[in-house]
Amino acid sequence: MARRHTPDQVIAKVRQGQKMLNDGHPMIEVIKELQITEATWYRWINQYGSEKNAEASKRTKELERENARLKKLLADQMLANDILTEVAKGKF
Repeated sequence: MARRHTPDQVIAKVRQGQKMLNDGHPMIEVIKELQITEATWYRWINQYGSEKNAEASKRTKELERENARLKKLLADQMLANDILTEVAKGKF
C-alpha cells in the first residue's frame, strides 16, 4: 500500500530536495534520499513547490476541516430541532 504524506511532511521533503539540488546533488540521489519516485517529486513541486502554493494548500486543508466540523454541528442542530418539534406535537 502506498504511503501517504501530510502536507507538512511534503513541504519539508520538497525543501530538503530543493536544498540538495542547489548543493549540486543529482536528481536520482535526491529522490532516493527522499524515498519517492521521480513522478511524485514533480507532482509535489507543482503542488507545493513555492511558499505560496504550500500555504494555499495548507489553508485549503484547514478550511475543509472547518467546513466538515460546521456541517456536523448543523446536522446535530437540525436533528435536535426535529426531535423538539415531534415532542411538541405529542408524537413521543
